[in-house]
Amino acid sequence: MEFNFSKWQACGNDFVLVNAFNNEDISEIIANAEKICDRHFGVGADGVIFILPSKVADFRMQIINSDGSEAEMCGNGIRCFAKCVKEANLTDKNKFTVETGAGIIVPEIMEDGTVHVDMGEPILEGDKIPVSGFGNNQVVNEDITVDSQTYKMTCVSMGNPHCIVFVDDINSVELEKIGPKFETNPVFPKKTNTEFVEVKNDKYVRMRVWERGAGITWACGTGSCATLVACVLNKRTQRTAQIELDGGILTIQWADNNRIYMTGPATKVFTATWAD
Repeated sequence: MEFNFSKWQACGNDFVLVNAFNNEDISEIIANAEKICDRHFGVGADGVIFILPSKVADFRMQIINSDGSEAEMCGNGIRCFAKCVKEANLTDKNKFTVETGAGIIVPEIMEDGTVHVDMGEPILEGDKIPVSGFGNNQVVNEDITVDSQTYKMTCVSMGNPHCIVFVDDINSVELEKIGPKFETNPVFPKKTNTEFVEVKNDKYVRMRVWERGAGITWACGTGSCATLVACVLNKRTQRTAQIELDGGILTIQWADNNRIYMTGPATKVFTATWAD
């Protein structure tokens, strides 16, 4: 197996980007995604992202997590995707449409090099997130018991499920221990991403994340969007706030049109050829 790729990172959330826009066979790459993402024996990444053709948008993005599972959407990943598409001269537009497992997403590359993304509308109905036992009701500040301890959770889907837990001290959270237990809790039929959030003020919060299928990552774009929504639903922040992650800061807005907008960086690390 041999293929060309570029490595990108967005707030420390890193990805292997593969250009398969001309319908190249990617089945073997997908089958080896876990090996490719291994940080000791592979490239090292939180996931592999494919640039693919689409019948309903300018491009299609497919994301394979570092454990080999497939993700519907990735906020940091789509910013890397947008910059990679532009650099590869696959489009002359700075704003274009991308088909994802969470629907069509619209990134725009700004003059300063950041990427502004229309992430769509948040999904708040329990059954659609999904979270068991809530029907069509919102899941806001509800009890969840994990590892014999009760937490308050607020759940949001940005095309993928998120469970947000507010804490007084982010540094006291044993993320590596508690994260996987949230991910696999039976209340989440499709597992979940989990964000632990310390609100600094009504325009700035600190967040750490355990991502479904990837574990601890330095950043999560959809998680940052879900976090802002949870903050607003719990009357903790304004509708625009900065989300500080382990790897950087994202600006998230929940606009009056009910759409979520994310702005942040994306940077190429290197290009290479995988030869196995």
